[in-house]
Amino acid sequence: MNRIFHHAAAVLMVIASFAASLYSQSTAANELNLGAQAYRQSKYEEARQHFEKAVALAPENGVAHLYLAVTCASQYIPGVDSPDNRHFAEEAIEHYQDVLELNPVREARINSTKGIAYLYLNMKRFEDSKKYYHMASDLDPDDPENYYSIGVSDWTQCYQPRMEERAKLGLKPGENLNAKNTDQRKVCDALKAKLTPAVEEGIDSLNKAIQLRPDYDDAMAYMNLMYREKADLECDDLTSRAEDLKTADEWVDKTLAVKKARAEKQTPQNRQPE
Repeated sequence: MNRIFHHAAAVLMVIASFAASLYSQSTAANELNLGAQAYRQSKYEEARQHFEKAVALAPENGVAHLYLAVTCASQYIPGVDSPDNRHFAEEAIEHYQDVLELNPVREARINSTKGIAYLYLNMKRFEDSKKYYHMASDLDPDDPENYYSIGVSDWTQCYQPRMEERAKLGLKPGENLNAKNTDQRKVCDALKAKLTPAVEEGIDSLNKAIQLRPDYDDAMAYMNLMYREKADLECDDLTSRAEDLKTADEWVDKTLAVKKARAEKQTPQNRQPE
């Protein structure tokens, strides 16, 4: 009799546990629906509260983590360096990583990886950003935006330190580093050693983006900028510098041509009066 009683009790416990799980999932689904409604109305704080409840009720639900990550990312303001703003980015990254750990469908993994990369890029954590954009490229090799974003990160990593060193030397905007000047040569050698890998990676990544999207004018514009970075590092090779600047100008022309062609396609045909 006791064995029957214990077995019945065990069965009841399993049923109760299963019922509680179903209730939690059902309640989590309700919170997801309420959060989605608030998000569509741009009520991000209200949406975040609903999605946090959904995550608490169903921590293994990758959709709940993804929705919460997207909502936190929507509250993040790029360029604003404040504790509250950083918190939104860090919380979004945390939940994007939860999505990756839960190993959901491919699309969710791609969106989460790109979400992390985008936030790191705006937080100026360029190496972290490129790491996740490379991961996104592995997941979706046909997406040109990942390669473009790597190129943007590389250019930013090159431009800022180069301009800081130029300012210290008192160089004018159109004035190149001169290898014949001892101080400038030292700066040029140091910058070349530090920045050449990023310049090469940036050019390679932007080329891939343009191969995938031949009219990618934003990528073309950054190709112009990357070749100008490369040119300024050619302080001891005037021929290579001139070639890099010529290539940069060619990318300017290509960018303008693409923009012009797109504008012409978007302009309605003139109609003859009836």
